[in-house]
Amino acid sequence: MFSAANYSVIFVVIAAVTVAFLATLVGPDAVFSKEKVIAFAQDTLANDYRKAQVFEVRDAVLQHPDLKFVYTDANSQTSLLIRQIEKFIAANVDVLIVGTNDAETVVPVITKAHQRGIPVIILDRGVNTSAYTTFIHSDNVKIGEIAAQYIAEQLKGQGTVLLFEGLQKADVTQLRSKGFLNVISKYTKIRVIKRTGNYLRKDAILEMEKLIDEKVHLDAIFSESDSMLSGVRSVLYRYNLDPKKIIMVGCDYTSEAREALRQGTQTASILFPLGSQQAVDAVIKILKGEKVPYHILIPVRLVTQEDIETVAPVF
Repeated sequence: MFSAANYSVIFVVIAAVTVAFLATLVGPDAVFSKEKVIAFAQDTLANDYRKAQVFEVRDAVLQHPDLKFVYTDANSQTSLLIRQIEKFIAANVDVLIVGTNDAETVVPVITKAHQRGIPVIILDRGVNTSAYTTFIHSDNVKIGEIAAQYIAEQLKGQGTVLLFEGLQKADVTQLRSKGFLNVISKYTKIRVIKRTGNYLRKDAILEMEKLIDEKVHLDAIFSESDSMLSGVRSVLYRYNLDPKKIIMVGCDYTSEAREALRQGTQTASILFPLGSQQAVDAVIKILKGEKVPYHILIPVRLVTQEDIETVAPVF
């Protein structure tokens, strides 16, 4: 006869065998043995584009019940961004996505995460290290070149152009400005003045107000983000100046930019995809143990009024 203890042993064995058997039936969708944590350390959510990146990643991760998504907002403070990444490292997250505002200062903490074995995805803005798993980005030099060539053609080779730059320590700013200046310098009758708006609408407003107060005449503007160009328009309206009289080219191609193109208060925008879906695709491959490219390049293109009904905005 079996004792109660014997029945307990038999029950445990049967349960274990059943679990093992069911595990073989789950199939390819059961990629992960436990909930995996995807962490996104973002520079700021005050920037519309950066905010949209975070929420697009969040929405894509929600399609995978075995994944958990967490994120932080560093409020444009590099020191805070570093501390937030340190916390993600201490928590031993499964994948770390980083959107930085400084290509150099974050290098030690990103290197630390990589050396700890945490896969690191650098999104959009580059870092001065090779210690990451993949870098998802677009050709920012090309963005500047496209803008410069288009503006030069619209101006017929002469006039005054405002180059509205983003964060000075971000590689995307440096690369866009480089591409723009390389091309525009070929046109000797075009004068370029530069201002910094940090990719923020409020900062662009302050700088544009100064230019108007100084009575600086502008024939064209290349704003390295559509958010800054939105700030420019708001100032022009306040001073009873017509945005349609200035050639204005932005970057990102947001819904707001598309509407401005439709109304003729913006001349063009350069499509700059968020890269969020590509980041989540990379996350899934990494967690499956698959290799991902070291660089994932997302194409860019010029969008004008002719294209607005066929090209979807990034958000």
